[in-house]
Amino acid sequence: MNEESPADRRSPVGEPVVRSDPAVTGERAAEAVGFDPDDPDSVAEAAETVARFAAGDVGDEDHVLMLRGAAACAALVRGVGSYKAAAERAGDGVSVAFIRKWARVHDLPQAIRRQVASGRIAPSAAKHVARLGGTDRYLLAWATIDGDLTVREVRSIASAVNDGSDVETAVREAGVELGHVGIRLPLDAYVELRRRASNRNVEPGALVAEALDDYFAESDAE
Repeated sequence: MNEESPADRRSPVGEPVVRSDPAVTGERAAEAVGFDPDDPDSVAEAAETVARFAAGDVGDEDHVLMLRGAAACAALVRGVGSYKAAAERAGDGVSVAFIRKWARVHDLPQAIRRQVASGRIAPSAAKHVARLGGTDRYLLAWATIDGDLTVREVRSIASAVNDGSDVETAVREAGVELGHVGIRLPLDAYVELRRRASNRNVEPGALVAEALDDYFAESDAE
């Protein structure tokens, strides 16, 4: 995406799909504000929101409002047609780089944005996750959660990947091994998993992976 390109994502730009979900944001779901890039009044509201956002009125700890700011950036870009025009519309002190990086956060897959909204991934870390594409975004997002990575570590990994490193190596150098997930099972399931794995001379994870492959295949076929 170049400087003049409009932001793009599969779900409607500016719509609070995640922020309005009580399962993610609890009582704050009622506060969710959407922005319609095809409505001039809504675009004007987005521009005002971006200006306040860029001025630092929202702290990184308020992940819901940070996502609102990201949504405003994306909607403003779509509404006016480019990053440059969006920065000009938002006013002095708002840079193209600022709008670009936060619009990209809004463009992250919903599964990742849900983790930002719930507070498991800091918005400032999400900015760096959004620098990657495809599966790498998911891998870095899940590594951020599983490895309790700092924003600085996430930024370093994203930079390494963009410089040519593969994400698995970059994450491992930060002390996280991809593919390791801690899960809690009911005791009956735990005993049965261990029993079957032992009888087949494999690690429990191999059976879990096999079962998940079957489950995902069935889900995709529905």
